[in-house]
Amino acid sequence: MGDPFRRAESGTQLLARLEGRSALKNLEPYLFAEEGSPVHGDVIEFHGPEGTGKTEMLYHLVARCIIPKSGGGLEVKVMFIDTDYHFDMLRLVTILENRLAQRTEEMIKECLGRLFLVNCSSSTQLLLTLYSLENVFCTHPSLCLLILDSISAFYWIDRSNGGESLTLQEMNLKKCANFLGKLVSEHHLALFATTQMLMQKSANSAESFFPLKLTHETDTDYRPYLCKSWQQMVTHRIFFSKQCSSGNSKGFTVTSCHLKRNHVVKRSFSIAECGVQF
Repeated sequence: MGDPFRRAESGTQLLARLEGRSALKNLEPYLFAEEGSPVHGDVIEFHGPEGTGKTEMLYHLVARCIIPKSGGGLEVKVMFIDTDYHFDMLRLVTILENRLAQRTEEMIKECLGRLFLVNCSSSTQLLLTLYSLENVFCTHPSLCLLILDSISAFYWIDRSNGGESLTLQEMNLKKCANFLGKLVSEHHLALFATTQMLMQKSANSAESFFPLKLTHETDTDYRPYLCKSWQQMVTHRIFFSKQCSSGNSKGFTVTSCHLKRNHVVKRSFSIAECGVQF
């Protein structure tokens, strides 16, 4: 759907659009195993069971992006695709109110004006939505971050609709993953997507989904179940867990893995009225 725009876009316009994408390296340094992450082209997967802080972390990142530079934010635009229908606008507003020096209605509206929110209720609708969004990225150079919560929302529905054929089960998700890769690459975006903990690795499984170093250091019960197209494009996988110890005031843990460089880091964080705190 973006082809007519692309045919009319000159090389100078293309360069100006891509150079307009702001760097995201200061988005949240504590979240990554590599200094300077994320960069344009990164695909970051948040993985973990419900109640471990994944969506709260997304609110944290959205707030960091849409708050103006004068208030300590990045002042860039965000596209948030909600497939779980969990997005809580009031929660985001509460976080903004706690972080902004100027807590006026006008400032809140200015911040929210940098957020694009889309809902999808099926993998087919998600695919069509992704196609339709290409022009949005073309015409908004400050739109740097794409968030998908979650990319695994339609896994069981698609598996049921696909019958016995794995190809049919994965058809829509594979198309979504391929087009997401195209958007991220061509428009210099960073993509964050959440996945639910639907599968567990069996104790006697001989499958190895990480390099040996990452397998030992992550200490997670992880078994990938989404299509290979998605698995191959992920550059960072961040595991979320809830700490059971009552003596730990932080409450939540992230284990961040840079899959290309085999780096791992663990951090603790808490969730307060003002949002995520490391």
